[in-house]
Amino acid sequence: MTLELSHLHRRFADFRALDDVSLSIAPGEFVALLGPSGSGKTTLLRILAGLDFPDAGDVRRDGRDLLSVSARERGVGLVFQHYALFRHMTVFENIAFGLRVRPRAKRPSRAEIAERVEKLLKRVQLDGLGNRYPAQLSGGQRQRVALARALAIEPDLLLLDEPFGALDAQVRVTLRRWLRHLHEELGLTTVFVTHDQEEALELADRVVVMNQGRIEQVGTPDEVYQQPGTPFVFEFIGRVNKIPVKFAGGRVQAGDQRFDADPLDGIGDGSGVAYVRPEHLAFTTTSLDSGWKATLGHVFFAGSVAHVEIEVPALGLTLDAELGGDEAQRRGLAAGMSVTVQPRHLTVFAHDPKTGQLDPSRRRVVHPRYGQAALARMR
Repeated sequence: MTLELSHLHRRFADFRALDDVSLSIAPGEFVALLGPSGSGKTTLLRILAGLDFPDAGDVRRDGRDLLSVSARERGVGLVFQHYALFRHMTVFENIAFGLRVRPRAKRPSRAEIAERVEKLLKRVQLDGLGNRYPAQLSGGQRQRVALARALAIEPDLLLLDEPFGALDAQVRVTLRRWLRHLHEELGLTTVFVTHDQEEALELADRVVVMNQGRIEQVGTPDEVYQQPGTPFVFEFIGRVNKIPVKFAGGRVQAGDQRFDADPLDGIGDGSGVAYVRPEHLAFTTTSLDSGWKATLGHVFFAGSVAHVEIEVPALGLTLDAELGGDEAQRRGLAAGMSVTVQPRHLTVFAHDPKTGQLDPSRRRVVHPRYGQAALARMR
């Protein structure tokens, strides 16, 4: 069941919810729509569910026009953030609801409904709780009931609208891993809306990063984290340092450092911004000829990871670095220590000379040539 979304547009008065969105979703794929509030991800999900319609564009499933099919006939299971369970119905009746309201010709028998619901209760690890009411369940259990209700109709497409948003952190981690296993077991095509980047990166086969009604980047979790295609993706996913740079003679100048980098073909002279993840900053207490001279600020220990603030006078910035907690303790890192800092690699975006904006098409990955001896002394 291949889904093809082509040039979708949707406006609400002056607000552009979707702006020329195109996307292909393969059978059995788990796709996460990730973005801030107002980016268009829920509008896109509602169009797939048949709860809204685009002003322009096509949605096709295996070549069939899905927009001409009613929501009831689309074979879609939908799970909301706030469960939307019927409080006056038992867990059993909530799960059976979608089957009981089918037209008589398509409605399973009572025995078949009972058998299917009992199987689903076991699948979502709620066997024995069919006679309880939603108010008698925990938040995580209620979310599983909502998922079981969506699965009861045996959907071709499962749509999840921030299903874990109302749960506490520990329950969220448990449920999303359980959901991933369930997805692999059932082989459903799943579209998952979230603004939580950790959920998207952990759950999805591919992540669709959205911003202001447009798709910024589509890729595997590793691709969108390690190889962001735009400044927005860099800043929205994960932690990152932004460093003003200048380009001259095919080299990158950042503060008092000029990186002997690969040729910056097509960029020319000008200015831009370099992005570097905290884990891609290396530093040592040994004084080296190459690298920024800096001073350690606070060292924060967060379980197995240490976050280190590094004050770099040449840049006029405080950079964030990250390393293992055990290594930070072994090195005896403390505020006030003098260090030399070097980026293992940088992703640079040049400013467009006409607009002054960072131009995603003028993106280059720079691997500074410090020499192996210098890098070998870094951590």
